[in-house]
Amino acid sequence: MRICRFTTADTPTPRFGLLEADVVLPLAEGETIEAFDPRTDKAISIDEVNLLVPLVPSKIVCVGRNYREHAAELGNKMPDEPLLFLKAPSALISNGESIELPPQSNQVEHEGELGVVISRRARTLGNDDDPLSYVLGYTCVNDVTARDLQRKDVQFTRGKSFDTFCPVGPSIVAGLDPLNLVVTTRVNGVVKQKGQTSDMAFSVPFLIRYISNIMTLLPGDLIATGTPAGVSAMKDGDVVEVEIDEIGILRNPVKA
Repeated sequence: MRICRFTTADTPTPRFGLLEADVVLPLAEGETIEAFDPRTDKAISIDEVNLLVPLVPSKIVCVGRNYREHAAELGNKMPDEPLLFLKAPSALISNGESIELPPQSNQVEHEGELGVVISRRARTLGNDDDPLSYVLGYTCVNDVTARDLQRKDVQFTRGKSFDTFCPVGPSIVAGLDPLNLVVTTRVNGVVKQKGQTSDMAFSVPFLIRYISNIMTLLPGDLIATGTPAGVSAMKDGDVVEVEIDEIGILRNPVKA
């Protein structure tokens, strides 16, 4: 099941739908991602829709240093617990939109990641709870980072939250095994990052349970689960692709 969010010329208000081949099957008007139940009687040609960021999160929770080789390449020690930070939802852009390089930074880097989208309210999950039952699906994320500002500021907010610094998409795919996926990032067709989610220090179920005991996760919230080694700076004119097994390719041009 591939979940998308879209508008049409006749319906400018964003709606959720089910993406199948060359058509979109929309939700009934006014429904939300919290009770996803696509209607199959009003198929719309993909040529007639404008695909948007496939979620509307109250927050984006990111996990730092979740791959040992990435922590090592930045000269950081692995944390004993997940290293969490928040990324501004205003940084979200969709597949095909441009990542804009801000003048404040001279080192903006890509970070391809598996994104986890929450389906229902999750708070203080215990050992008897199944964290994956709170997942709507999975998507591609590029946790774009102004590395020089991140180092300068110590904390991550500015370096992670410039407008356009969170490409997500192209859709949300349900029913995957998050413990066995390959995350690949390419710049201009050249592979820069390639990692397996099985190599995460903290698995997706662990992260959902851990985060839910700190902050309540709401429907549509996004968890960016960390990036493999191989991050590199982007420049004006580059095209960055984040590809994950069974999800697809998130492709964004870069411009100054």
